[in-house]
Amino acid sequence: MTPTSNPVTRIWWVYAVVVFIMAVFGVRLFYLQVIRHDYYVQAAQSDQLKEYEITPTRGIIKAHDGSRVVPIVLNQKLYTLYADPTLVKDSGRVAETLAASLGGTIGDYENKLDTPDTRYVVLAKKLNQDQKEKILRHKYPGVGASEQFYRTHPNGVLAAQLLGFVNGEGKGAYGIEQALNKELDGTPGRLKAITDINGVPLAANKDNTLVPAISGDDVLLTVDVAMQKQLETILQQGLEAAKAESGSALIMDPTSGAILAMANLPTYNPDDYAAVEDSKVFNNAAVSDSLEVGSVMKPLTVAAALDLGVVKVDTSYFDPSVWEIDDYKIKNVEEDGGAGQHTIGDILSLSLNTGATWLLMQMSDKGGTEVNKQGRQRWYEYATNHYRLGQATGIEQGYEDEGYMPEPDKGYGLNLTYANTVFGQGMRATPLQMAAAFSAIVNGGTYYQPRLVDQLIAQNGKVTTKKPVVLRSGVVSDGVSRDIRGLLNNVIAKRQFKRRFDLNTYSVGGKTGTAEIAKPGGGYFDNQFNGMYVGFVGGDMPQYVITVRVNQPKIGGYAGTVAAQPIFAEVVHMLIDDFGVTPKGR
Repeated sequence: MTPTSNPVTRIWWVYAVVVFIMAVFGVRLFYLQVIRHDYYVQAAQSDQLKEYEITPTRGIIKAHDGSRVVPIVLNQKLYTLYADPTLVKDSGRVAETLAASLGGTIGDYENKLDTPDTRYVVLAKKLNQDQKEKILRHKYPGVGASEQFYRTHPNGVLAAQLLGFVNGEGKGAYGIEQALNKELDGTPGRLKAITDINGVPLAANKDNTLVPAISGDDVLLTVDVAMQKQLETILQQGLEAAKAESGSALIMDPTSGAILAMANLPTYNPDDYAAVEDSKVFNNAAVSDSLEVGSVMKPLTVAAALDLGVVKVDTSYFDPSVWEIDDYKIKNVEEDGGAGQHTIGDILSLSLNTGATWLLMQMSDKGGTEVNKQGRQRWYEYATNHYRLGQATGIEQGYEDEGYMPEPDKGYGLNLTYANTVFGQGMRATPLQMAAAFSAIVNGGTYYQPRLVDQLIAQNGKVTTKKPVVLRSGVVSDGVSRDIRGLLNNVIAKRQFKRRFDLNTYSVGGKTGTAEIAKPGGGYFDNQFNGMYVGFVGGDMPQYVITVRVNQPKIGGYAGTVAAQPIFAEVVHMLIDDFGVTPKGR
């Protein structure tokens, strides 16, 4: 008999094997549950513990409408449908449901659902509540939806370039949306959630951690909706009459820098920005597109000469009707009347390029007939430091253009260059910059920073009111400002308008500008011009400043006179009729 044939011995062997196996399992369990406990907990949680970013609600944008405040940019709650391909059980069946419910092809959906090496694919965006529920009622593993807010504009294209839009990445682009993206965007929240096998968060789990999202600030603009609508209509009608394809107009409060309306054409619908083929239409051209402004510069030139004391408002001088500078002849338009005695008022009412050049000569050497370094430096000081040309205003807009003012001591042909700048050639400025500088010479001499924001309203109700910001006092003296207003009133009195102004009741002043368009390689086109008008309306003091720009009108005549001036006139009548211009003496 062998040892193993003994029944008792066999039992002991079986017992020993069982004990050995149990010991192996015990050691293994000890290794897994004690020694490698933290590792496996982390591994398990990596499958079931997920972090989600909670998108904050973007602040809405409001504007004035008379005495009311109304929203002009809102948020619309829509849904993004997504899937975790690792959890999808039957991609073909899911794809069929998606195609039947949402449109599209089964193959496209199936390709997304079978995407390798990812836990997240987007199946569809901008679904409404019914579309979302129609899909989720099937309870397909791995398929879910997250809410997302999209911008909607109740007034359609109104003030589109001023407002901008929110792009596909949720960031503000152009206009207010870009300039105030941080304030509007808010602060994201975080959700760390234990999920079930289908990836659905178990909201009641004690290990979930929630950091609430903080909604963005609401923004109240200085813009008046009714005024904006009328300005856009007047601009459109004016461009059509002038046979021009594009232009801009704005209305500013000269006593605060607040922009009350700002229009650009052509425009677009911010709700459908992806359909725009030419991205240039997104730009707020009144802010982001500088140009050689032409004779609307002359009021600034006259104001500088008066403020320097090199001329007085009643000064007269002999104008030869042509000046030769650096072998180049500066001439006037044919309506100047030829060589003869002229006044400071004539420089504006007859739009004398030679008169503006003569003022630069007086800045150079009082009583002289040459342009020199002193004159260039003096004019540069006023243009850049008093009128702040060649630098951004800091208005709350994306892509503001700084414009350009040549330095007085760098380059060639400086005397000719500077003679050109005093009547708005050889330099560049935006309509906004001209409105701000013009406001400073007619409001008593204070340069207010242009602004579009009236208030920021935080989620907790805290209101931050944006007060007017003075960037420079003493731009010109109060007396010079008074003289300029009188000279510009006289320009209006001598102009022909389709509808006359009641100048006994209201004060209206302004100046046209017709500028040649520069060729890319140098020089100017012979038959291409831009038209501008800068002016004001008020009672005893200017209440509104208006700037109009018309690009390349095709109706003949001087662009500033035939294209921009009629738009200015209609805007003035609109302000008098509907927006409370205070009569003189009240």
